[in-house]
Amino acid sequence: MDIKIIKVEPIGKYKIYALFNDGTEGVYDIGHLSGKGIFKFWEKGDNFSKVFINPENNAIAWSESLEVDTLNCYLKLKGIDFNTFKSITETEKYALG
Repeated sequence: MDIKIIKVEPIGKYKIYALFNDGTEGVYDIGHLSGKGIFKFWEKGDNFSKVFINPENNAIAWSESLEVDTLNCYLKLKGIDFNTFKSITETEKYALG
């Protein structure tokens, strides 16, 4: 199954609610990025609240040049690391034939 984000909305300061196509959902705290480099964009006005799903690459975005990795969000909400995720997806591929 391809994991895709289907809903994202801002929740307070530097937190987003995310919902994925497999039913995984939760609040993802990305406050550790605020004020750093390109993420200073969030500091101006209500820019953080302008989060959307980029339809071209399925990324969590605020502009074409400001995105956070959707897979990292998914893994954090699932409470698993990348190797576990990779193992699960490979197992599913073989099970489906």
